[in-house]
Amino acid sequence: MTSFGPAEFALSISALGPFESAPHIAVACSGGADSLALTLLADGWGREAGGRVTALIVDHAMRRESAAEAAAVSDRLAGAGIEAVVLTRQGGALQSDRQAGARRARYRLMTDWCRQAGVLHLLLGHHRGDQAETLMLRLGRGSGVDGLAAMAAVSENPHLRLLRPLLGVPREYLISFLQSRGQDWIEDPSNEDAAFARVRLRRMLPGLGEEGLTESRLAATARRMARARIALESAATALLARTAAIYPEGYALLAPRELLAAPEDTGLRALSRLLTCIGGGQHGPRMERLERLYEWLARGEGGGRTLAGCCIVRRGPGEVAVCREAAATEDAVPAGGGTVWDGRFWLSADCLPESRLRRLGPDGWARVLASAPGLRTQKLPADARNALPAIWRLEEVVAVPHFHYCATPPDEKDGDPTELTFLPSRTLGPARFSEVPGYA
Repeated sequence: MTSFGPAEFALSISALGPFESAPHIAVACSGGADSLALTLLADGWGREAGGRVTALIVDHAMRRESAAEAAAVSDRLAGAGIEAVVLTRQGGALQSDRQAGARRARYRLMTDWCRQAGVLHLLLGHHRGDQAETLMLRLGRGSGVDGLAAMAAVSENPHLRLLRPLLGVPREYLISFLQSRGQDWIEDPSNEDAAFARVRLRRMLPGLGEEGLTESRLAATARRMARARIALESAATALLARTAAIYPEGYALLAPRELLAAPEDTGLRALSRLLTCIGGGQHGPRMERLERLYEWLARGEGGGRTLAGCCIVRRGPGEVAVCREAAATEDAVPAGGGTVWDGRFWLSADCLPESRLRRLGPDGWARVLASAPGLRTQKLPADARNALPAIWRLEEVVAVPHFHYCATPPDEKDGDPTELTFLPSRTLGPARFSEVPGYA
């Protein structure tokens, strides 16, 4: 293939399906060449499918002119008949690791918009060059198979699917497509700022290419690593299905003997995934710390350990409880419908005014027992109980949904605080890491 247009895009995005009939698709659009080409291609595909596209433009509010730039991109898309929404980051200036902070804010804004709009698919404009750079960055950090598989064509979180249909496409193909349409694009000045590691690496790639480390070969290496990652993840998923049980209170019980009987790499991978799920994190713990925990399990010692925001406590020779570490849980947040607390629990309905969502803790448990002593017979591990989400108003526990406890008479309730769902950002059995096709 020597070019990339609507026909090629249709094949690429169809491989990332399935999609609902008449899909409503969101596209992250900065106005740069990559995201603008993606938006135009997605719009044409969406119309053919009887659906529609909404471009999401994020104003990070990090530069004085950013609001005007976002408005200009919105106007340009409107001229092409494409709906666009500008999402503005709130809060003060980002003090450290500005790129990572901006990325987190960007994804949070777009995910929240998609969830509220009922959009299930968000397209991202990463291309083959981005994939090659990601591989090199992770190689420099000493990453293993997972890191060297670089970016997935499909990623999922509890609210939507992140799709990268251009991940195997060279950037020059996207520029050629825009030029064929007579479209200009915006160049982000941060893409030339040598303060960022990715920019420095991008400048090195032409020289590396002369030694054989071309963009296409790097992307091919990422595809091969992806195949290895898929095989390892499948083995870890099967192992977890046999050895771990997740409970709606946000903890797990693990059978360590069978975990330890599996190949060590598979066992470590499964253990990391379990800790990430229960701890509410985005990434697993560092390998050296994970290995120390694995060795502790192998020795069969009593007591407990903490890692990745979790308490790991042996409950007998054949069972280990993995609970959220109460001291590491998120601070109190307003108890409003749609609130996600601690990256793990989703509240479905508004509660009484001035209500807050925070951990139960020993003090809250004592207050609940004073009102409902019959709950003393529940069998929840103490660590899991202390980390449970509870609805507080001032210093009183209004409700503990997982215990079906509510201190407020039903006729005085404002909303229904009884639905708190365990919905971790990283599930125990995530979607399979997706391999990326190559184009050139």
